[in-house]
Amino acid sequence: MKAVKKFSVGYLEIESKDGAIIWIKKTDNKVTEDTDDVIEECRKQLNEYFDGKRTEFDFPISYDYGTPFQQEVWDALREIPYGEVISYKELATRVRTEHHSRAVANANGKNPISIVVPCHRVIESSGGLGGYSSGLDMKRHLLKLEDIELQKK
Repeated sequence: MKAVKKFSVGYLEIESKDGAIIWIKKTDNKVTEDTDDVIEECRKQLNEYFDGKRTEFDFPISYDYGTPFQQEVWDALREIPYGEVISYKELATRVRTEHHSRAVANANGKNPISIVVPCHRVIESSGGLGGYSSGLDMKRHLLKLEDIELQKK
């Protein structure tokens, strides 16, 4: 089931399969009425997050996409606490590929469940934003929402 829901940050496409969320991405598409219970729970929790009332998500997710390596990186992303950031290099170390920051950054960029799998919490070693599949304005917004201020070196 796919649905597009409106949030304070714009429109997000949310997809579920077998009772779990498998996709959340920013979109230019307009709201659709298609929904199911897990999409509605996801919508509710995302609204709470955007309102500053939620720091963790507890609806089911599933990786319907990605290689085993990408999925390992995405699992590592879920370990980054709300309000904290780490570098791509640190993320690479956490998945035991410390000399492969680019591969980790690539996997980070292919994360299908943005916000919930918090790839926005990964930045450059220099303190710069790095990239974000939904755009750097969205990444800045999410980091600001979590009271994270970057001071590029």
